[in-house]
Amino acid sequence: MKKRKVGLVVISDVHLGTFGCHAKELLNYLSSIKPKILVLNGDIIDIWQFRKSYFPQVHLKVIRRIIEMAAKGTKVHYITGNHDELLRKFSDTHMGNFSIIDKLVLELDDKKAWIFHGDVFDVSVQHSKWIAKLGGLGYDYLILFNRSVNSFLLRIGREPYSFSKKIKASVKKAVKHISDFETTATDLAIEKKYDYVICGHIHEPKIIEKTNKNGQTLYMNSGDWVENLTALEYNKKRWKLFRYLESNYTEEEDLFEMENILSEQLVASIVFSKKINSY
Repeated sequence: MKKRKVGLVVISDVHLGTFGCHAKELLNYLSSIKPKILVLNGDIIDIWQFRKSYFPQVHLKVIRRIIEMAAKGTKVHYITGNHDELLRKFSDTHMGNFSIIDKLVLELDDKKAWIFHGDVFDVSVQHSKWIAKLGGLGYDYLILFNRSVNSFLLRIGREPYSFSKKIKASVKKAVKHISDFETTATDLAIEKKYDYVICGHIHEPKIIEKTNKNGQTLYMNSGDWVENLTALEYNKKRWKLFRYLESNYTEEEDLFEMENILSEQLVASIVFSKKINSY
């Protein structure tokens, strides 16, 4: 397969080790691209829900593929999220082209991109972690059940249906949570004078210009590889929201023009240095 050359790729919320993870599709995608920089924006390995009885071979292949990409020249930044928060003890670890960090600022064609997972804004994660973990487990089983339903619907010629998307769209608190999340992220980005702010966490892929009385910024969310199967790509001053379509592996593009725009052996071999950083 001929690989597409891309300047920057951001993926998040893969949740390797859970039933809902679309690891096969992600592996296809990663095998089709050759990015200069790959940002793994949190919740890549779901340590919260990790179980010895479930970690399929294809999930390991995704990790292997990412390591191969780093070995072949791609700069890989693993930004920690809430589901892989145990990796935060290795924050500011750098080895060759691979690093583990809590946030990242990148210079892209004279503009600044602020990239972090986003769980820092989630009250349920920060103060009621057991509720968040329980909710994550319930979400995983909901996705598993949803897949069974969709398999039946496809057999009878009906369109697939997403229970979780329907719940998010119909529950006012869920809608408000997403809106508040975006507002908090963009207000901080504008205050810090970042041109782009890129998050994950809420599984809502998006590219949208945000403005307040102090200025504007471009808010982006890389979505997830559980429901949406999305990634953010930046190439030649152009942002794209990539969507993986399972039927024939094509791309559905949301384009936004800009004017001037992780295998134990690896962990065991990491040489790390600690630095104190804060948001």
